[in-house]
Amino acid sequence: MNGKIDKSLFSVHEHALDSGRLCEKCGSPLVMKNGKHGPFLGCSRYPGCDYILALHQHDGHIVKELGVPCPECGHELVLRQGRYGMFIGCSDYPNCQHIERQEPEEETEISCPECRSGQLVERKSRYGKTFWACNSYPKCRFAVNFEPVSGHCEVCGFPLLVKKKLASGTKLLCADKSCQQEQKEEKPT
Repeated sequence: MNGKIDKSLFSVHEHALDSGRLCEKCGSPLVMKNGKHGPFLGCSRYPGCDYILALHQHDGHIVKELGVPCPECGHELVLRQGRYGMFIGCSDYPNCQHIERQEPEEETEISCPECRSGQLVERKSRYGKTFWACNSYPKCRFAVNFEPVSGHCEVCGFPLLVKKKLASGTKLLCADKSCQQEQKEEKPT
């Protein structure tokens, strides 16, 4: 190395970003672009043409056929790659929307304070963070980020409390997002 950097390495030329593919809307070349969800191909005539093409498949495409019948419709179960990772689902999707759970949901004995018909179950987000949500989803969208505890709020009367672990110790709070008052002691119902 002679200590000098070739400045031409840093210059961007349109032909360097050209993908060799053409826009399906207007026929112009597609160029590599970068967005908040990663790289994608976009029309070189943007903003005149807004055509884009994703480079990653997050559409639930089939990775492997499993040779096991679907318990709901009898079609074959397949391993799919989706936006939240791998999962097992029916090959007859969207007609059958059966999905196999990798780990059983742990139900609490606490009923949902919003719909009052479902139970709160422990779930994991796509980032691996634990939360508790109503098992009547998508009909009921109630969810809390902290461990639910049976009880009523001393301030607003909301029928659910949550345990929040802090550096100063565990606190009991109202689960209502508009209240969130600290409770004096656990009061199971």
